[in-house]
Amino acid sequence: MQHPQLPQPAIAAFGARLGKAPASAGRGATGPVVAVWEDADLSRAEVEALAARLQVDAALIPAPARLADYRLLAFDMDSTLITIECIDEIADYAGRKAEVAAITEAAMRGEIADFDESLRRRVALLAGLDHAVLGRVFDERLRLSSGATELLAAARTHGLKTLLVSGGFTYFTERLQAQLGLDHAHANTLEVVGGKLTGRVLGRILDADGKAQALRDTCRAIGCSTSDAIVIGDGANDLKMMALAGVSVAYRAKPIVRAQTTYALNYCGLDGVLNLLG
Repeated sequence: MQHPQLPQPAIAAFGARLGKAPASAGRGATGPVVAVWEDADLSRAEVEALAARLQVDAALIPAPARLADYRLLAFDMDSTLITIECIDEIADYAGRKAEVAAITEAAMRGEIADFDESLRRRVALLAGLDHAVLGRVFDERLRLSSGATELLAAARTHGLKTLLVSGGFTYFTERLQAQLGLDHAHANTLEVVGGKLTGRVLGRILDADGKAQALRDTCRAIGCSTSDAIVIGDGANDLKMMALAGVSVAYRAKPIVRAQTTYALNYCGLDGVLNLLG
């Protein structure tokens, strides 16, 4: 169990259900505070119900897997590696943020089956915007999620390669790749003509199938299986690549995603992954 400020009542509640005090408790690998029980006689459903009631992150870890056991750390971008949805923030400069954000949210919840169509609808609303708006979003609004720097540093220490795979845009993934030293990045490309966004995406859209293929291609390039990958995401279009991974982590994710992944982090930052994987 972990939380940025793990409350004693939560530790006591889990301890009462398990009939014993935690084997260890204190600050974890980086930021979150962690309590660990060994030989925990609980089902995943019980753990999730207790965690939801106590508003903490908790997980059953069936085997002592470690970060160093994996070869690739893969991230979704929007609302995962970074705190914003870039397309929503771009739309704000066109006065259409609410309209675009509503489509984004529905797509991430899995309520819009055709991601390609949902993206084209949103991008069409950006037609006519000055390309310089993208730079303003990157400089003024884009921030890394809590714990991202710590997780990336640990991954490098243990020799993992890194992948950023996004249904968003190359303008942002390319800059993040350079800034953070990421090994691989894939995303969609916005069409720009005469310094203005045309409201179109160039080429084939990187959707859920495209994300899964990007994971396969990257694993093949570095000589490993997709089961050697850790994948972190938050939306329904991440599920296909998460299903291929050895470990999948739902980060501040929609219910449909949390239900289908190995672990979920609802309160901790990305560095909470380090406590799940030693």
